[in-house]
Amino acid sequence: MDKLAKRLREDADLIDVSISPEMETRIRASIAGVRPETPRVRAESVRPPWFWWASSLTGFAAAAAVVLIVNLRGPGEIPPRVVQAPSTIDVPVVEWRLRPAVLTSPLEEEYADLQADLRKAEQLLRQDIEALF
Repeated sequence: MDKLAKRLREDADLIDVSISPEMETRIRASIAGVRPETPRVRAESVRPPWFWWASSLTGFAAAAAVVLIVNLRGPGEIPPRVVQAPSTIDVPVVEWRLRPAVLTSPLEEEYADLQADLRKAEQLLRQDIEALF
C-alpha cells in the first residue's frame, strides 16, 4: 500500500489547476448572493382548549349512531338459492404426455463458466498489478 500511496501523492502533485478570472468572479458572486436562513417561528394553535373534547364526543356519537342503525335494522330477505341441473355435455379426456424438466444441467454449466471467468479475471488482475508495481 505504501507504493500505491506514494504514487498517488506524486500524481496529485503533478496536477496543476487554475481558475479563470471569469469563473472566479462568478463564484464570488454566488457566495455573496447567499443569505443565512432565518429561523421560523412556530405558529400558535388557534383552536380553543375544549376542541379536543368536542371532537372526541362527536366521534363517539357518530360511532354509536352507526352501531344502533346496523343493530336495529332487521335481517334482510334472503334470496332463494337456485340449484342448476348438472351439465350433460361430455368433456373429452386429454391424455397428457409429461416429461420432467431438467433444470440443473444448464445452471451447473453456467456456474462452471462463471468460475472460469473469475479465474481469468483474477489472473489478468494479478498480471496488471505486477506490471504496475
